[in-house]
Amino acid sequence: MASTERRGPRQIYLAFLWSMKGLRACFRHEASFRLEVFMAIVVIPLGLWLGQGAIEKLVLVTFPVLVLSAELLNSAIEAVVDKVSPEFHELAGRAKDMGSAAVFLLMMMVLLSWAMILGPRLLG
Repeated sequence: MASTERRGPRQIYLAFLWSMKGLRACFRHEASFRLEVFMAIVVIPLGLWLGQGAIEKLVLVTFPVLVLSAELLNSAIEAVVDKVSPEFHELAGRAKDMGSAAVFLLMMMVLLSWAMILGPRLLG
C-alpha cells in the first residue's frame, strides 16, 4: 500500500536521527560492533592510502563498511529473537547463527580483497 505521507527535509532529518540512535545503541550494547568500528577506523584510512586508483580504494573501503552494516543487522536479529523467544529454541539459535555467518563471510571478503590487491605488492 502506498503511503500518502509527504517526504521532505523533516522526515529525512528524522530518519537520520533514528539511524544515529541505532548506531549509538549498537556501539553501546554490542562488543563485536565496537571492535569492528575500531578496526574500520584503522583499515578504512589505510585502504584509502594504500589503494592505487579509485576502484582499489573503493574495494578496500567497501568491505569493512559492509561488515559494519551486517553487524548492525545481525545485532537487530539477535535483539528481536531474544525479545520474542527468551528461552532457547532451535529456530532462534539458527537465526542468530545465520546472522553471525553473514558477518563472517564479509570479514573473509575483507581479508580476500586486501590480500588480492595488496598481497602482490608486498610479495613482489
